[in-house]
Amino acid sequence: MSFIDRELIGVIREQFSLDWTGIHGAAHWARVRDNGLRLAEDNGARVQVVKLFAFLHDSKRLSDGYDPQHGERAAAFAQTLSGTLFELEAQDLELLMEACRGHSDGLTQGDITVLTCWDADRLDLGRVGVRPDPDRLCTDAARDSAFIEWAYRRSVRGTRHG
Repeated sequence: MSFIDRELIGVIREQFSLDWTGIHGAAHWARVRDNGLRLAEDNGARVQVVKLFAFLHDSKRLSDGYDPQHGERAAAFAQTLSGTLFELEAQDLELLMEACRGHSDGLTQGDITVLTCWDADRLDLGRVGVRPDPDRLCTDAARDSAFIEWAYRRSVRGTRHG
């Protein structure tokens, strides 16, 4: 099974309750994926987890505002999809669920794959008018001022490539 295929995206989209083109929708997920893959090239994070996190971490949001349980719901959703729409080793599924659960908590310590997921998401804050703060990022690559600027510009423009 492919890690991110049309069937998986279809299932995510079918249950997504927010605007698909909104601030927590598909374009955000695509930028998080791109950010994460670039970071993983530098730090060796588990690419499959990073890709899945990008498309699942906000998939269970009920609002674009304060929604403190959305990460927990995303982790549970990931667990229900595992084994049918994607395959991960048990350890990697745990990393994915941990990344989903904690991505909005401001944490900066943990497994490199989890930290890469969190940084990939935080680097896309320009879409809501916030420049990423290097002190709130987890990895050396994400804290690099050139990388922050690259990600910020993409996020502000709302595009995947840049």
